[in-house]
Amino acid sequence: MEPRLSKLVIQGVSKAFSSTRALEAIDLAIEDNDFLCILGPSGCGKSTLLRIVAGLEVPSTGKVLLDGQPVSRPGPDRGMVFQSYTLFPWLTVRQNVLFGARARESVADELILRVGLKGFENHYPKQLSGGMQQRTALARALANDPKILLLDEPFGALDNQTRALMQELLLGIWEADRKTVLFVTHDIEEAIFMANRVAVMTARPGRLKSILPIELPHPRHYTMKTTAEFSRYKAALTEEIRVEAMKVI
Repeated sequence: MEPRLSKLVIQGVSKAFSSTRALEAIDLAIEDNDFLCILGPSGCGKSTLLRIVAGLEVPSTGKVLLDGQPVSRPGPDRGMVFQSYTLFPWLTVRQNVLFGARARESVADELILRVGLKGFENHYPKQLSGGMQQRTALARALANDPKILLLDEPFGALDNQTRALMQELLLGIWEADRKTVLFVTHDIEEAIFMANRVAVMTARPGRLKSILPIELPHPRHYTMKTTAEFSRYKAALTEEIRVEAMKVI
């Protein structure tokens, strides 16, 4: 019997830009229904790694496999949400969700309901708050029912209250749909609250330093952030990130 393949496999991936090495020999396996957060100091190559998985960047060495198939370009099997607001300003919420998707309007309306934008289907991005725009972007990423959801610091530009609400919204969707999620963040509390596992990267060139399982129960509520167990995870990860951040000062 052949061994079961992981959902996403990153094998020996490195990336160089001119004379700068952004990533060095990344090996990482992500299982079906996993929620893995990539955490590391600024400039360690977190976003570059995510863009390689998305097919937006080509690795200098190594390869990425999704369900055993090599990733060479963007595709509907990977839903991507960026930090910056990437909606088309001339399209409504519903039209943005449907853009490039194979979904019907009924599916788009169901997703709009799930992300809390019922009644805003015909609004344009300029009429929406930052949190509402990211809710729309999340619905758009889900519209093709992707195999894996990729998020590049999607809540980084939001205020603290909106950010916390978006974290709970995404976790609720993950707990219901059991999507495979790869989530990049520089926020330690966010990584602990969201993830099943946290992958810590070194300072540039980014390498995989460690992987910490987060054994907190689901469903997760914001009050969990005040517990002793949460604080223990935060202390451990803060020390790991501090060591790496000091290398670039």
